Amino acid sequence: MRRRQFLAATAGIGLSPVAAGRPRPQSSGSFAPLGTLELPGLAETVVDDDGTTAVAAVSDGFATVDLTDPTAPSLLAERRDVLADREDGPLRNVWDVKRDGDTLAVVGPANPRRNAVQAVVFYDVSDPAAPERLGVHETSYPIHNCDIVDGVAYLTANSFGSVGLATVSAGADPERLGSWALTDHDERWADVHYSLANLHDVFVQGGLAYLAHWDAGTWVVDVDDPANPSFVSRVRGRPVEELREFGPNAADEDGFRLPGNDHYVAVNDTGDLLGIGIEAWFQPGPGGIVLYDVSDVENPERLTRIDPPPIPEGESASYSNGVWTTAHNFVFDGDRLYTSWYQGGVKVFDVSDPANPTEIAAWRDTYDACFWTACPAGDFLVAPSVDQPPGVDITERLYTFPVPGSGLTPADGTGPSTDGATDQSSGTGTATTDASGPGFGVLAGLAGLGLGAWRYGRQD
Repeated sequence: MRRRQFLAATAGIGLSPVAAGRPRPQSSGSFAPLGTLELPGLAETVVDDDGTTAVAAVSDGFATVDLTDPTAPSLLAERRDVLADREDGPLRNVWDVKRDGDTLAVVGPANPRRNAVQAVVFYDVSDPAAPERLGVHETSYPIHNCDIVDGVAYLTANSFGSVGLATVSAGADPERLGSWALTDHDERWADVHYSLANLHDVFVQGGLAYLAHWDAGTWVVDVDDPANPSFVSRVRGRPVEELREFGPNAADEDGFRLPGNDHYVAVNDTGDLLGIGIEAWFQPGPGGIVLYDVSDVENPERLTRIDPPPIPEGESASYSNGVWTTAHNFVFDGDRLYTSWYQGGVKVFDVSDPANPTEIAAWRDTYDACFWTACPAGDFLVAPSVDQPPGVDITERLYTFPVPGSGLTPADGTGPSTDGATDQSSGTGTATTDASGPGFGVLAGLAGLGLGAWRYGRQD
């Protein structure tokens, strides 16, 4: 079921068609887009400390965006075809960028590619209209995601025989500092199929790295000494004995569904509250966000789960041709949690009582917007919409929305096409992708290269 059928399925909740024959966006009150900017190849987006500039990954590089007027975000600069001068360049599948002060880390490719340069590239973005390249650190592995804190880049380092975390000094002359892998903690992880234990994302704060290792769960590593990371605790995950039993085909299939699939992790400002985003498809359905009390990081305590938004009647959560409402990236800011759910939209939660999060704003446009993340920038938030899933034509745009309670409203007071109802589930979002698009890509990329049987051992 697609656009016209969705009209009939949602007729009972107050949605009405527009001229294009699709349902109107769903919104809570005046929470609606302030402005948009089209950016081909759009993926992860980060905002500077004063909320005036965004930097966005754009598949073959990055772009900087002026947010001074959130109703009219404008392009400042683009750096595409990064490393085109290198053998096997340029850098491709750039899906993640992270910023540390005026230093930007640009990484790729997100998934394995034959005959491709693999690297983290550092830029000086003190003048966002004229970014300058600082240094390059080529790697032997693709880099799906990263973080950069206090002059150190933390990279997902997944490759044949080695899955885990790599640390690299940032700047003009970057070099590898250290590493950590699941097999450093327990050699039995060497017998677990890659599809069930790859490191998908890393978040660093307060000397701790939070590692999302898919079905192997979320792990916390001490990185006070980036050259010698050390195990602190395991928050959740399936037992190693259970995961060792999966053969290659079963592991690839199971890697797309619940339970498991720890995809994205972040903690709040104080480091007491951990969020784990679960990315999943097929039955038993899409994944949500699980919240943990990590005030005692060695003894994490599960608090609650924010459910994903509903899938339109007649649709499925299928990876290849469904409507994606699984959790994707999110950001904590004070007592707020800003979330993205692909076609499920953007939602804002009050987490002042983290065991009972309250939804305070939501917006989705199921067949015209597919959100990657949601980043607060003072009185407004920034949310990139990507061209996924397959079979749905979505224009890649950077959206801005008012932060609830900020007083900002769209120019018409309500925003475009916002007279529909929002769903009232406790969460929202959708997620999935193929090997050439954003999202789950690591496993799909490996399958496309015939590497589904990869296993990993010690970090090199």
